[in-house]
Amino acid sequence: MTTADLANDLDALSKTLSSIEAVLDPESKKAVIVELEAQASAPNLWDDIENAQRVTSRLSRMQAQVDRLSALRARVDDLQVLIELAEEESDAETEAEATRELSSLRAEIDALEIRTLLSGEYDERQALVTVRSEAGGVDAADWAAMILRMYLRWAERHGYKTEVYETSYAEEAGIKSATFAVKEPYAYGLLSVEQGVHRLVRISPFDNQSRRQTSFAGVDVLPVTEEADHIDIPEGDIRVDVFRSSGPGGQSVNTTDSAVRITHLPTGIVVSCQNEKSQLQNKVAAMAVLQSRLLERARAEKEAQMRELKGEGNSWGSQMRSYVLHPYQMVKDLRTGYEVSQPEVVFDGDLDGFIDAGIRWRVQEGGRN
Repeated sequence: MTTADLANDLDALSKTLSSIEAVLDPESKKAVIVELEAQASAPNLWDDIENAQRVTSRLSRMQAQVDRLSALRARVDDLQVLIELAEEESDAETEAEATRELSSLRAEIDALEIRTLLSGEYDERQALVTVRSEAGGVDAADWAAMILRMYLRWAERHGYKTEVYETSYAEEAGIKSATFAVKEPYAYGLLSVEQGVHRLVRISPFDNQSRRQTSFAGVDVLPVTEEADHIDIPEGDIRVDVFRSSGPGGQSVNTTDSAVRITHLPTGIVVSCQNEKSQLQNKVAAMAVLQSRLLERARAEKEAQMRELKGEGNSWGSQMRSYVLHPYQMVKDLRTGYEVSQPEVVFDGDLDGFIDAGIRWRVQEGGRN
């Protein structure tokens, strides 16, 4: 790539960033930040805990957005100087450095552009993800474990903090289900397009005749609740059971009954947590999961009512992606048509292409945003 090509690509990237700046409007955000900082410094702020959490959380998110935009614009300006320097001195090493920075900058601006499409009610929230094995026996349990690792690797690649709340291991291999949180703003908006049934086709490693097996795993994605959500759960509506945490093959990993299972009696929703060492911590975590599921249930009911009023059906469908390892290799999203021919890369957490395509598809289809 010549310095002229680099300059042209940078110009296009700068225009994309300008479009993002026009949407996110950092100047108006700076004015709001000043107001929020004044509220956050008030001596009586924490007299109202819910309001304090709302103020500090919004301030943190807005400041992070403004800082990110400012840093990207500075990098665009610096890269322009670097390209000009490479051209003036005909320096191959400087040109190579500029090429690497352009590639890195493009990836970050593309990711930020996707964020501008996330304007749903809960898109800014952290995410609560549940992976469960479905049809396919031991292969499905193994597949669910692969899916779990895939999402944890995706979060790790981005530096997002995760916490596994509960894992139910299958007897022979893999898992029956697992629930974990991705503690990053906009994690729900990003991962919500991953909800649905994931289908795997491969030669079964558990079949002594090496036959091809199709197995399924389901993924549910919920927004993490906040203090301001006001979901009232009367004590009489829940049943709390305690049990001993277990590992693979039913092996006990805790000698005390610290794991907690909560049943919401009116809806039949059951959640459990065994990640923490104390029963109280597990109960708090399980209640947070229950809050998120009830919040999502209310949101889904509201959307269903709106679709009914509009005479619309559900355009999502349940089976959303196929992972084929035999007789050929391909991962294909059945909604967007996006596909890659290297499943091992996807299994290692390279999901951004699928997530970006899913978000754009949802916007085009008129979903949530």
